[in-house]
Amino acid sequence: MSLRALWIISHEKGENVSIRFSRRFATVEHRAKILAGSSYAAVPEENTVLQLLLTELGLSDSDKSYVALRDDCLHHQRSPALELRVDGPEKGILWPVLAVSQGPLILACLPLVDAPAEPRPPLTSLLSVSQGLTLLAGLQTFLLGSGGKPDSEGLASRLAMLPSVLLQVCPLGSPLDVPLLGGPAAPTVPTPAGSQKQPAWKTGLHRGRAVVNVALVETVRSMQYGNQSRQDLWDVYGTVTCKCEVEGVLPNVTVTLTLPPNGSPLQDILVHPCVTSLDSSILTASSVDNYDGSAFSGPYKFPFSPPLEPFRLCSYTSQVPVPPILGSYQLKEEENQLRVSVTLKLHESVKNSFEYCEAHLPFFNRDQMGVVDVKVSSGQLDVSKEKNLLVWGLGQKFPKSREVTMDGKISFSGPTPGPADPLCTELTAYIKLYFKVPDMTLSGCCVDQHSVQVYSSAKPRIVTSRELLSKEYFIWNSTGTAPVSSGQIML
Repeated sequence: MSLRALWIISHEKGENVSIRFSRRFATVEHRAKILAGSSYAAVPEENTVLQLLLTELGLSDSDKSYVALRDDCLHHQRSPALELRVDGPEKGILWPVLAVSQGPLILACLPLVDAPAEPRPPLTSLLSVSQGLTLLAGLQTFLLGSGGKPDSEGLASRLAMLPSVLLQVCPLGSPLDVPLLGGPAAPTVPTPAGSQKQPAWKTGLHRGRAVVNVALVETVRSMQYGNQSRQDLWDVYGTVTCKCEVEGVLPNVTVTLTLPPNGSPLQDILVHPCVTSLDSSILTASSVDNYDGSAFSGPYKFPFSPPLEPFRLCSYTSQVPVPPILGSYQLKEEENQLRVSVTLKLHESVKNSFEYCEAHLPFFNRDQMGVVDVKVSSGQLDVSKEKNLLVWGLGQKFPKSREVTMDGKISFSGPTPGPADPLCTELTAYIKLYFKVPDMTLSGCCVDQHSVQVYSSAKPRIVTSRELLSKEYFIWNSTGTAPVSSGQIML
């Protein structure tokens, strides 16, 4: 396996984008030209690659909801193997461009495909794709560390070291410590199971300290209307992500999810292909069916042989009786002012300890904000008149009453129009909540550190975590119209 090119791009939510590092391998490019023949497409200049990659990832043209190159129905995206269409003198198609994004960095590479361009081979048959992703995952860990959020100085120093690092791990564009094409790799680390054949999807072996990291993240979405004629909607889904640094060709790991005695059974469970066996009752629970109390309620055991890179072990949905934060939002027109009244109440079942909690109140299709006379019972209010936006920072705790309020008036007498939105006209408005609650899930699902079993020559360190995140958590103004889903998210 060889690489034609490698790029490392930094960005901040699609802004301040720049290529921090790039490397092309001329000898590999010469081989690519011979293999491709008349269908050869040269790697274009950095700026062209950057623009095409950002467009494909949806990080450019943020003001455009539709970009033909990316959103046309005839275009089939196959993430993380992207297709970049190059125009101009170097017209052609670059495929497969592998891209991995985490935090402030995008890591991308173009592996050499040692196969005819047409018909295009399936990704599962290309060893270079899995090896390229393994290399990107290794570089990602080197640059960002295990936490994924390095300081700017640390990142700069590691980027400066990268040329010498690549000379060691990827000389002349050929990564080391991966199976060679044409034959399976022999294990270099002795395992209890003896000599084992290394599968094609596992492109290397771990050497060093054994660590198993299991992270459970539950996400809650909600649409609250504050109106009896429209039913509030919410749903909860969870993902379990693992990073297993364990020695051996095919080490065995078992992760167990447990629920509290009164917890609702997990539903719509999907598992990673590396899971070796599973109780059929785990996969049959579906949110489409009416819950009759007889569904399997755990414990949920997932035995698997892990790949080297971080992966999603499983995902699920859960039916919870109430959303974590209940809200009421009312707007009233008073001459050229808006009367704002908001109440947010934290449910008693939710842990009152946030990593962050914010409420954003945007106002569209009005003049720029003038006088803002708004009081909050708790937290801090920031006003962005240029964006017609109120940001209510609620901090890390609700008060003892678990209820906070906002009340006041806003005038819109600025000299220029504010931001526009085709949906939020007149009194159609919303609050969007952003929050994270560490060490908690709504379903009560958890991964017990002592229940993680690893069958390997070395005893690993086990790290488990869980957290609750909000996503698309809206509270609509009850005195105006609001969009209503034709289907119910959750009963």
